[in-house]
Amino acid sequence: MGRTDAVAAELIGFRRSFRQCLSPWGDALFELCDAALCSPASVGSVPSLSLEPEFRRSHGSLYKSLADGDVDAVALRELLVEHRPKEWPLVFAVDASTWDRCDAECSPERGFHYSASKHSAGQPIVAGWSYQWISQLNWAPDSWTAPLDALRISPSMDGVDATVDQVKRLVGLLPSDGEVPLFVFDAGYDGVALGHGLADTGAEVLVRIASTRVFHPDPEPRRDGTVGRPRRHGPRFVLSDEKTWTTPDAELTTSVRCYGNVTVSAWHNLHPKLHGRGRWQDCKEPPIIKGSVIRVEVDHLPKPIGRIKKTLWLWWSGDGEPDLDRCWRAYLRRFDIEHTFRFVKGTLGWTTPSLQMPEQADRWTWIVIAAYTQLRLARRLVDDLRLPWEQRCDPTKLTPARVRRGFRRLRANLGTPAHPPKSSTPGPGRPKGSRKPPRTRYPAVKKAA
Repeated sequence: MGRTDAVAAELIGFRRSFRQCLSPWGDALFELCDAALCSPASVGSVPSLSLEPEFRRSHGSLYKSLADGDVDAVALRELLVEHRPKEWPLVFAVDASTWDRCDAECSPERGFHYSASKHSAGQPIVAGWSYQWISQLNWAPDSWTAPLDALRISPSMDGVDATVDQVKRLVGLLPSDGEVPLFVFDAGYDGVALGHGLADTGAEVLVRIASTRVFHPDPEPRRDGTVGRPRRHGPRFVLSDEKTWTTPDAELTTSVRCYGNVTVSAWHNLHPKLHGRGRWQDCKEPPIIKGSVIRVEVDHLPKPIGRIKKTLWLWWSGDGEPDLDRCWRAYLRRFDIEHTFRFVKGTLGWTTPSLQMPEQADRWTWIVIAAYTQLRLARRLVDDLRLPWEQRCDPTKLTPARVRRGFRRLRANLGTPAHPPKSSTPGPGRPKGSRKPPRTRYPAVKKAA
């Protein structure tokens, strides 16, 4: 009972602090978050949330809160870090997800971003907004994560610079006397540029790289009397050519039930050959950015039928040498953020509302993150309300969807810091005879390669 009371007190404290981050229209935004949590079905329509008993205001207040309300993102980030799971390791997954707005010609700051489910002109891209999330991971084999930050990356931003600033902002909120935080990225991110930008941050970067990459060690010491320009790169280290490999600097062999024997090899102090174009076009001489190349090989995959076993290559950068066991396990847990995206989109309705302005989408994104955080804090406070065809589940291992089913009962005991509505009298509405001018059209921005 003592532990349960402490968890309930933490959840109540989070709800009160979250309400203080919302102003103006804070009460309507807070009750909108509660309506998304307590809705018996998945959020298929945001206006329908105004019919939930947790939202005590009119549907007009719902629209106005998203249009004219405000979320203190700085205070909310600090609140999320304060209530992060302290027993989880400092391992964070960084990934972007697209909020598609293909036909929203009146919505500004849209760009073409990757989409796995929707295509445009035969390409896996859609026009919309791209949001980059940072979520803390856990070693437990479940789908829970702890989202701590979200950033909308507009087409005018540089992706690497925006990611570096986002990671630095989070590292500044984490305790500096604990373990070194590890940020895990999937393929598609420039691991070398990220490692260079985060060199002075005290954080580690782990990125998946293609098996066609080529790296170089330091060149051999120059002999006396040699003329010409000194060499900057040693012999080629081709990931796809085993003949170019040297003896690994570190190796690890372990056994896992799903993968069998896992062999991890690492080569330290390797660097790619950078050229004076793209990100390094303003440099007189591209820098030498060193890191570790990690190779992960397993005996078999969990579902070998129809799947080809591939060797996993990772790029690590940071101070010292990488912890191989931590690195390969962290990359496998990185896929938990995909379950988080699927839940917030399919159940909490993150990308459901047809909002016009990107600032409105930012407010709704923070509300969804706060709702997911409340579900994580309520894991041990709700009962398992399983459906007749579902199997029984350990009360300590409930999924986000099952926790959400029991949140309405829990909310009755938690109370709400939102004030009751002041008046139920409808407003005068739009004056007769008034007409709005046509809305401005904004084409989707396509960035050059």
